[in-house]
Amino acid sequence: MAREADRKSVLGSVWLREEPAPTRAALTRDDIVATAIKVLDREGLETFSMRLMAAELGTAATSALYWRIANKNDLLELVVDEIFAAALEPTPDEGDWREQVTAVVQATYRALSEHPWACELLASHAGLGPNYQALTERLHSILRMAGFRGTHLVSAVSAIFHYLIGSAVADAAWLAVVRRSGLDGSHWASESAGRMGLDEEQLAAYLDRNSHAGPEARFAAGLRLILVGLRPRQIS
Repeated sequence: MAREADRKSVLGSVWLREEPAPTRAALTRDDIVATAIKVLDREGLETFSMRLMAAELGTAATSALYWRIANKNDLLELVVDEIFAAALEPTPDEGDWREQVTAVVQATYRALSEHPWACELLASHAGLGPNYQALTERLHSILRMAGFRGTHLVSAVSAIFHYLIGSAVADAAWLAVVRRSGLDGSHWASESAGRMGLDEEQLAAYLDRNSHAGPEARFAAGLRLILVGLRPRQIS
């Protein structure tokens, strides 16, 4: 008999399937997603597997895992969308539209920075989930209230969102290289700067999240430039 988790649809996304009906198993889909995030934070994406999840959950929960979630790709879609939930926490709705957009986008960037493995999944496992969609709609709502309309509204949201995702992915890629080396950022910079033709201190600062030249500072500066360049208007 086909598992309930994959019986309803084969449209390529967990979000295009009906969620399996409740069972007597105490383990819920939310429980599985929370455990998967914990495992991914600890182990990283490269070694993540359903077998590892089953081991983490324990023998008694393994059947519930496969009943509620059909395969690894479905689980990865669920966990990456859950990361976006942190950015949907209430943000100030006072101030001008640029301040509101900044609060939402920076919250999203921080959430992705705290779970760098999620950045590796954005190209293939994001876009259809409810949190991702809600985040996009929040940006649309702020910009509509500011007077953006039509294709200009769509283009403005795309510019902001693509900058957000591009920055998160690029910054995570640098940190992934450092992580694979087994060194911390400063030691990696001292060993690598000469080979790259770069200044050691500048490279270390570029990688340091707490530096004025680090990822978060660069992201904030770039976001300001984008928002300064946007103006509410209609483009047909």
